[in-house]
Amino acid sequence: MTATPADVYPCRVYPLDARNLTEEEIAVAFAMTSRRPEPFDEIAEQVSREKAADFHERWVLGYGHASVAEHAVVHLAVENLSRLACDTLEDNRLASYTEKSSRYQVMPRDYFHVPAELDGEPQLRQTYIATARGLFQSYFRLIDGCMEHLRRSVGRGDREREGSYNLRLRRLATDVCRSALPAATLTNVGVTANARALEHAISKLMSAGLAEERRLGEDLREQGRRITPTLIKYADRNKYLEAALRRDWQLSLPVDVSAEPAGPTVRLVDWDDQAEEKVAAALIFQQSAADYPSARQQAQEMDGEARQRLIDGYLEDMGDHDAAPREFELVDYTFELVMDYGAYREFKRHRMQSYFPQPLSVNLGYKPPGLIAEAGLVGEFQEAMGQAEEGCRQIAQFSPLAAQYLATHGHYRRVLSKLNLRECYHLFKLRSAQQAHESVREPVIEAMRLAVETHPRLFRWLKLRD
Repeated sequence: MTATPADVYPCRVYPLDARNLTEEEIAVAFAMTSRRPEPFDEIAEQVSREKAADFHERWVLGYGHASVAEHAVVHLAVENLSRLACDTLEDNRLASYTEKSSRYQVMPRDYFHVPAELDGEPQLRQTYIATARGLFQSYFRLIDGCMEHLRRSVGRGDREREGSYNLRLRRLATDVCRSALPAATLTNVGVTANARALEHAISKLMSAGLAEERRLGEDLREQGRRITPTLIKYADRNKYLEAALRRDWQLSLPVDVSAEPAGPTVRLVDWDDQAEEKVAAALIFQQSAADYPSARQQAQEMDGEARQRLIDGYLEDMGDHDAAPREFELVDYTFELVMDYGAYREFKRHRMQSYFPQPLSVNLGYKPPGLIAEAGLVGEFQEAMGQAEEGCRQIAQFSPLAAQYLATHGHYRRVLSKLNLRECYHLFKLRSAQQAHESVREPVIEAMRLAVETHPRLFRWLKLRD
């Protein structure tokens, strides 16, 4: 019996063992398949650390074949980093981050970063430390007050143990009381990135305006080189990034805190006028031999009902947890949102969007969370916000960049966000759910309302989880 190609070349799926190979050797084994016919495991047997280094020096660094570096993966644990610097670290799409949650944990005392920018200013440094400590003291008092209120207003379940009941109430309290914590609050974050993305992140951090960010870049480079010594060999400061990231002139604008607390706002500032036609044209293009201009013309000639039938036929079997089709990426929406810093830190985790935040400040005010108001703790909360604002003013006179550390999770921040229709489906489903934090849920629901109002037929198949 004659062997078939499937018999001669059976499909194989197997890992290259990271215990026996370095990340750089794995990257070489994958890269060499473009020029050598042997299976990956046979190639890997012939790769040594010296050969891997030589390969990367020549092809990745010398000839710019940087995609090879994407096969070398690095896992790094970062501890006791401020939330503010963590934002810069996490501002890279092609990596994975898991961070310590202030929603589910009570932060310990003095758990905040003191910026090196204040080392030569002892009086300002003391003002900064006193302000941060005051915010943490308010945070603990708010938690205690909310816990007392919740014990009076939230009943214990019939079969709920005392420990589980207290833990449930504690999570409700910490979820809202984190609003009093400053951006200087420390965090831990686990980072998984390929060497190419890590090199960019290191250069970005080493070129940043804050000393903490630059030190983090140096630490990441030092530890990353232990795993991929060649692939991030030349990660360093970048003059272009330095000019773009050091935005002192923006931060030195006058501080103007409104007497009345601001509220979250959402505006849809730009959208596609021909959104339905774009989606229909993409579906026609995918299902026919027509070029795109012809598909676009065909979509334009359809009446609204015909376009709707075409789109519905493609989406009618989409379930609650299915991703919207890639064709939806051709349609964009641009929102201007004002949300508190805590909500922003959750919102930016949707990294497929393009987002542009303004510098963190106390300029746009704050709004006491609902539970704090119900517990009769608005006065305590306002006193904490006033402390933060006064501290920000004093520090900003010397270093506008360092003043950002004292803005709290409850202070509002303005951000411009461009999302495609596909990402809208994902964001709206996830962040409109009951378990989403109220401070991010409110602006996302408003953004969803504006988008649905603009293109009701394109959101016909959006299935919310609640």
